Amino acid sequence: MSNVTRFTDLEVWRRSHALFLDVLNKLDDFPRTRAAAALTDQVIRSLGSVGANIAEGFNRSKSRYLNALDIALGEANESENWLYKIRDAGLFSRQSAKPHIAECIEIEKMLSGLIRSIRSRP
Repeated sequence: MSNVTRFTDLEVWRRSHALFLDVLNKLDDFPRTRAAAALTDQVIRSLGSVGANIAEGFNRSKSRYLNALDIALGEANESENWLYKIRDAGLFSRQSAKPHIAECIEIEKMLSGLIRSIRSRP
């Protein structure tokens, strides 16, 4: 992490941002129903919150950064949950949901690794 000077240098932030934009761009294809609107709102909020919390905690104290990363991890888990719901409600096909869910899981693993790495530092 010695070359990391901004939160945008973090691969986990870049990937969470890309996932947010990718899902955001696909939501316009959803039907204009109350259920679709509710699911859309939830997934956008949780996906957006992953990157926002990574950014918010950056350059803060170790404990505040770990707290923000822990929240980001929770939001990533929530996003995965909403992606399953969107898929199972038939708004995303299994085929189109699969890469989004897989990327969400990778982001969760990356956040867990970053948290472990920061916790182990003096």
